[in-house]
Amino acid sequence: MSESAQSVPSVPVISIRNTTAWPLAAVYAMLIVFASLFPFEGWRAQGIEPQVFLLAKVPPPYWTWFDVNTNIVGYAPLGFFLALALMRSGKPRTAVPLAFVAGTLLSLCMEFLQIYLPRRVPSNMDLLLNAAGTLIGALVAMLLEKLGALSRWSAFRARWVGEGGAGVLVLLALWPFALLFPAAVPFSLGQVLERLDDWVQDLLLGTPFEVWLPLNMTPAMPLSLVTEMLCVTLGLWIPCLLAYCAMRHMGRRALAAAVLMSAGVAATALSAALSWGPAHAWEWVDLPVRLGTWGGLGLALVALPLPRRICGVLLLLVLVLHLSILNQAPTNAYFSQTLQAWEQGRFIRFYGLGQWLGWLWPYVTLAYVVVNVSRPERSA
Repeated sequence: MSESAQSVPSVPVISIRNTTAWPLAAVYAMLIVFASLFPFEGWRAQGIEPQVFLLAKVPPPYWTWFDVNTNIVGYAPLGFFLALALMRSGKPRTAVPLAFVAGTLLSLCMEFLQIYLPRRVPSNMDLLLNAAGTLIGALVAMLLEKLGALSRWSAFRARWVGEGGAGVLVLLALWPFALLFPAAVPFSLGQVLERLDDWVQDLLLGTPFEVWLPLNMTPAMPLSLVTEMLCVTLGLWIPCLLAYCAMRHMGRRALAAAVLMSAGVAATALSAALSWGPAHAWEWVDLPVRLGTWGGLGLALVALPLPRRICGVLLLLVLVLHLSILNQAPTNAYFSQTLQAWEQGRFIRFYGLGQWLGWLWPYVTLAYVVVNVSRPERSA
């Protein structure tokens, strides 16, 4: 009796972990490919042989500590997910070596393809650092697995957000990273209509479909101070409502709201510091932002006792309103200058990835909440 009770629950746990670790590794590998090859244009042979960068002097004369840290940190999650997936698949002894080899081969392929991109510079130092990052991530996964930390994390996650809350955790974890890409209004993601319109015009100009373009477009009006404050309030309220959709306990909701708002403020300050320098990290905190932050905090407190389904419906309405306001407003000149800084220099590795994350996060969240709100609510 006791043997069957102990053996039955272990089967689905292993199955679930096997089915989640591999997709996470695959998705992260695709993110690496995107960040390594962005902007995917200008492909041409530049007369550089692969052995030129493979056998070049290490370190190269143009390296910085920023490049060292980002190359290591960028590949560490890949090694972690790969090693975890291999360990969950019954290959604990070979998990770390296989993950290390896979990450190194991926980095080698990326460096080789960068030979054909004029805006990228292949480097054997990047290859070594990426391999080191993969190895570090794989070793961390092995250590955490042996210590039982991953099993305890699974139990902690189930207690806080339930078995179906993994998607909410992923979206909440990505939200601060989406804020690293400069936004026209703090905490406001998904402002894509103006750039989408410019892209469509460039695509149709000089074609027979040019007649479809509007001739006299009324220029969008800048946001007023009150509207900007409203956007800041809604932008901070959205991740809190998303967390409430997976949590029932009011105390846990309050803690989640405090952590999310702190992470959002920290990420926005870091984005400003990267764009304009550390001395200007807090210059974005003007009167509308301060009032909007307090407004978001107040609404997060008001929504604490609401049922999860009501929070989901409210989140849908808030997302639609927020996106509607943002996409009716133009970007300002200072914001355009900030984007130029991100499109060049050391930010080229993260510009495309951060840009798409900042654009798509609210729309992916909207789709996720629509799907989950339409499902029958499970009992506690």
